[in-house]
Amino acid sequence: MSEPAQKGSSWTLLLDYGPLLVFFIAYKMAGSGLQGSLVATLAFMVAVIVSIAIGLAVLKRVSPMVWVSTVLILGFGGITLYLRDPRFIQMKPTVIYVGFAVLLGAGLFRGKPLLKWLFGPVFPGLTHEGWMKLSRNWALFFAALAVANEVMRAYLTFDTWLTLKVWGVTVISLVFAVANMPMLLRHGLDPEKKSEVVTDTPVE
Repeated sequence: MSEPAQKGSSWTLLLDYGPLLVFFIAYKMAGSGLQGSLVATLAFMVAVIVSIAIGLAVLKRVSPMVWVSTVLILGFGGITLYLRDPRFIQMKPTVIYVGFAVLLGAGLFRGKPLLKWLFGPVFPGLTHEGWMKLSRNWALFFAALAVANEVMRAYLTFDTWLTLKVWGVTVISLVFAVANMPMLLRHGLDPEKKSEVVTDTPVE
């Protein structure tokens, strides 16, 4: 990987996961309970706005998935602060996961993998079959995450939910992405081709 690509990848990871880390740190610093969750929610909202601004300034592009995620964060975050009820910011990931699962599923039904439009430059050489399988895998993964988030939201404290959300879901998502690589390589992915670095992972 070239130096510019490495720099772009570093920025991408920072912009994708930085707001989640801010959310977690703000909650721990503000203390547990309602006050901590509200402070963390506000910090999360500010962090995603800063992330978008940096993405546009440094990478010159922010993916549609990140735009959608940011709008939902601001919307559910605003409701959380107005009603002083952290359950709404906890619902946001479920809405995102279900939305992406439905969109990917609809694309599969029509034979048009949505991920190709979103991630095309990131996976050069990938065949149509590869895109279809990748879209199927991520649709199922997002559906599973939606169910898991609702279970965690219903049975865990906000503190435990946030810890699993920031660390558990992030690690599982990265592992799942890596687990798809052998399939992608079998379906034409050419890592040697120059690819454009974009912010592709939705801030959850």
